[in-house]
Amino acid sequence: MDLLPVEIKVNVEGDVAAALSALGASGRETTLRHIWFAEDRDGIAEGQVLLMESGVILRFRIGGDPDDLTVKLRPCLREQLVGRFSAPFEAKPFTYKIEQDWSANGRVLAASLVHGHAPGVLSGAVAPGGDPATAVDALEDQFLHACTPSVQLDGLIALGPVRSTKIDDVPLDDMDVDLETWSAAGLDFLEASIRVKPKDEDDAEKLAERAERKQRKLSEAVQARGVVLSEHPENKTQRILTALAEANA
Repeated sequence: MDLLPVEIKVNVEGDVAAALSALGASGRETTLRHIWFAEDRDGIAEGQVLLMESGVILRFRIGGDPDDLTVKLRPCLREQLVGRFSAPFEAKPFTYKIEQDWSANGRVLAASLVHGHAPGVLSGAVAPGGDPATAVDALEDQFLHACTPSVQLDGLIALGPVRSTKIDDVPLDDMDVDLETWSAAGLDFLEASIRVKPKDEDDAEKLAERAERKQRKLSEAVQARGVVLSEHPENKTQRILTALAEANA
């Protein structure tokens, strides 16, 4: 079985602006976006996030070039990724990734199909009264039907916007770290992440050992600059979606 990249994430608690400065992000080029998530309308009325609880995330990112809609399964199992979705591929405007997602709270597998769109195309789907499901095209629908057939995209509502600021490739010791802030519903998050790609000489054990070393280095490098790591059991997507759901219930 092919080895998969490992995305390693650490989340920061406290003063986001101060943490960005401490991590060396000041004055660097930023990408500003607004993010929406689609969720089950009836579930939201009860303060529940049924799509996310079923392992499906529909995320709209607007303000980049291009904008994009991501359909993500997280967590998922390798055996549920069938047919053309059993391996990563790129076929513009689509990119399909399968990767390990590591954080202090655990390790899961994630599969995501990203569809790039021209600026403005997705705005109607997340506007008040819009239907996010109208932006889901045939390939994304096929992905969901093949890999998680029990999930239906009926009666969706868009939650957001979440203000996102992304700063890529910030030098931290000998690592290039991506920093991203999210702000919505009275919450502010900062996530630092790196990606460990398999090497030709790797087997599963070697890749895991290298990723574990990188995970320790990332955590230690962030903390060495006086930044406090989050010990919250939920990731930033879970926390922000839960807060948005409560605000819209």
